[in-house]
Order: sequence, then C-alpha cells, then structure tokens
Amino acid sequence: MSGWGALLGALAALGVLIVVVRVRAIRRPSLQTRVVPFLRDLPEVAPRTRPPTSAAAGVFGPVLRSGADAVERVLGGSASVRRRLERAGSDRSVHDFRIEQVQWGLAAFALAAAYGLLRTLGDPRSAVSSAVVCVAAFVVGVLARDNRLSSQVRTRERRIIAEFPTLAELLALAVGAGEGPVLALDRVVRRSGGELSAELARVLAEVRTGQPVGAAFDALAARTGVPLVARFAAGIAVAVERGTPLADVLHAQAADVREAGRRELIETAARKEILMMVPVVFLVLPVTVLFAFYPGVLGLHLTTP
Repeated sequence: MSGWGALLGALAALGVLIVVVRVRAIRRPSLQTRVVPFLRDLPEVAPRTRPPTSAAAGVFGPVLRSGADAVERVLGGSASVRRRLERAGSDRSVHDFRIEQVQWGLAAFALAAAYGLLRTLGDPRSAVSSAVVCVAAFVVGVLARDNRLSSQVRTRERRIIAEFPTLAELLALAVGAGEGPVLALDRVVRRSGGELSAELARVLAEVRTGQPVGAAFDALAARTGVPLVARFAAGIAVAVERGTPLADVLHAQAADVREAGRRELIETAARKEILMMVPVVFLVLPVTVLFAFYPGVLGLHLTTP
C-alpha cells in the first residue's frame, strides 16, 4: 500500500508541476508586448489577421473565382474599381471585390429562383419567364454590389469633409506652438480618430519609413477623392518644400472648408425648398382650412330649415 501511495503522490506532484509550468508560460508577456513600449516613435499598426478558411470556401472557392474572372471580363473597369476601393479605405483587391459581386448575384439569383419555383408549381407555363427573372436578378445583384461600393465611397468622403476643419485647426495650433510638421502630425493622429485621421496616420508611417514629407502629402493628394483634402495635402507639400509659414496655410485651409460647407448647406436648402413645401401645402394647409370652415358649414346645416 505504501508503494501505491508513493506512486499516486508522485503522479499528483507531476501533474501540479505541469500545470504550474503551463500557467507561467501562458502568463508570460509576448515578445511584441515587451518590445513595443521601447519603440514609441513608430506608428501603431493593427496586426493583420488571416481570415479563417471555411469548408464552403474550400469547396466553392474555385467556382467563385471563375465567376469573378467572368464578371471581370464582361464588366471590365478594374482601374475604376481599384480607385474606388482605395477611396473607400478598403484593403480588398479587385479580384476579392469581383468575388463579392458574384456572391451578391448568387444570393439574388437564389431568391428569384425560389420565387420562380413556387410560381412554376402553380403555373408550369411560367418557367421561361422565371428563368429570365433569375438571370436578371443575378445581374441586379452584381450591379448592386458595385453601387454599394460607390455609396461607401461617398459616405467616407462625407466623413472626411466633416473631420477636416477640426484636424486642420489642430495641426495649425501644433505648428504654431513651435512643433515641426512630423511632430504635429503625430500629436494630431494620436489624439484623434476617424477616416481622415487614418489617412494622416498612413502619411506619418510613410514619413517615418524615409519618404519626404512633401512626397508623402503628394501621395495623399493623389489617392484621395476629396478635392478639399487634395488641396490641403498639396498646400502642405508646397509649404514644406518652399518654407512657407505652415500655420497660416492650415488656418486658411480650415476656413476654406468651413466656407465651402456653408455654401453647400445653403445650396442644399435651396434645392429642397420645393420639397419642404409639400407637407405644408398638402398636409398643414388642408387641415387649417378644414378647422376654419367646418364649424361654419356645420352651423349652416343646423340653422337651415
């Protein structure tokens, strides 16, 4: 019995030792956690995670890729798609976007096919029209994904325009306080968030990898789809290259954006003036007339013999 007790005690001690060693290994900080605090001057970059590969992707992946190639041959315009993907802030490639278009088309095709099957069960003569509807649904799904990309571009550009005056003023304040363009950009990027801040973080990363400040802002002006931001980036590049006072340039840029926003708001209100009159004419005015004349009409009915 004493031998069995010693053996069980040794096994228990070994198990506890393995657990303790494993817990210490799990709780030990990673190499990135230990090294990054000593690299404070480098921009923080989110780690790229590889998307998980599912069984469906493995089975239907070749079919989707073939469909994406067919859509690319039919539609073309890969340069326009690549430009819009860049303006939308997406890291997808043109081929990935074509695969998404095929997926949207197949989803629309499945819905139309289900409706056509139910319709064909009730009326067998509608099989041809149902097939035509399915093909049209596939085309509509493919084009809807392209339209969705354009909508994402417009939404992102509106966010950039809304963020621009504040970030330009912050840069002007930092530069006016005596900081250089790179330090001012770093301060603004660390204390802000948004689409334009992400673009400025990309510019900062390019500057810290050895690209000149003017060239980095020229690249920002080239890849952005917002004319105001393009003029802002070009103005900073010219100011850095020629030694123009940068704070004055930034203040002027922010003032121009605010003035452009006011003009756009006035133009939008002017365009929607007729639309704003629709509820007044067709809802408020009839109710007002009804409240004004109905008591008189009722009184006439009561007094008339």
